[in-house]
Amino acid sequence: MATARRLLPVTLLLISLSRALCTTFTLTNSCAYTVWPGLLSSAGSPPLATTGFALAPGESLAVDAPAAWSGRVWGRTLCGADPGGSGRFACATGDCGSGAVECGGGGAAPPATLAEFTLDGAGGNDFYDVSLVDGSNLPMVVVPQGGGAACGATGCLVDLNGPCPADLKVAGSDGAGIACRSACEAFGTPEYCCNGAFGTPATCRPSAYSQFFKNACPRAYSYAYDDATSTFTCASGTASYLVVFCPIISSLKSSVGGGATNPSASGTGLPLINDTVSFLNRGGGGNGGYYDASSSASLTAPSPLPVAGQAAAAVLAWLCTARGRHWLPW
Repeated sequence: MATARRLLPVTLLLISLSRALCTTFTLTNSCAYTVWPGLLSSAGSPPLATTGFALAPGESLAVDAPAAWSGRVWGRTLCGADPGGSGRFACATGDCGSGAVECGGGGAAPPATLAEFTLDGAGGNDFYDVSLVDGSNLPMVVVPQGGGAACGATGCLVDLNGPCPADLKVAGSDGAGIACRSACEAFGTPEYCCNGAFGTPATCRPSAYSQFFKNACPRAYSYAYDDATSTFTCASGTASYLVVFCPIISSLKSSVGGGATNPSASGTGLPLINDTVSFLNRGGGGNGGYYDASSSASLTAPSPLPVAGQAAAAVLAWLCTARGRHWLPW
């Protein structure tokens, strides 16, 4: 008992430190169906306490990440065990190839809507975006909680699977659209993939296909060099992040709006919600260490830390991941 009393202040201190130094991502499923989020840490970032789980309609789960974490979050749909008897877990969209609910370091197979984060990046800022560069499989938004008015919400509120162009559409067994491919994935040509002779912002320009995504989702990445209107920042350590699958449009209009100043580079003040688009919500209801948007497979690793810095980072990572994941009431 005496030992427990002595350890209590230490335990409380560790909990307090973890809350102060970790960033919390709250993943919420507002869809009318189950979503299986996947989480992938970039090279050089510690793995999180979970890399995949199921979220039933209306459920939320909080996941803590250490400072300077970088990675991505996405939603998998139409998942289940192989009916052939192998028991291998697989998803019709966003599958990470692990054969299990936990992705274990696997990334999303396109097409998939991606939320991408770099915490404590250049200038003491968090960088975040929602990307349709790899296509789209479900609506998703990122809404900073705290951080002030400069921390803008971003994402795609539109279910693009229905209106997706025929040559980009991925159909399920019943013929209905379940995802919408990017032109790069569909055709594989340099002008759509922004590689080869088209590997610079000057030579790779928006296409009619990328404009389909951009018109529906003005703040989301629509092609590799869409940085000016699609990268958002928030002062590091000032905000947690709400990631919502199938967000309810009416509530977001009142709580988010379009007045945030991000992204500052363009000054265009693009709205989160494009009221000229017919919404088909399936719910019924200079950035060093940042990712390379021209590649769906890799995230740029931060520069190596000195030994002392590595030790401190390891302790911080342990504090954050030790808290694990925690379910939240809807």
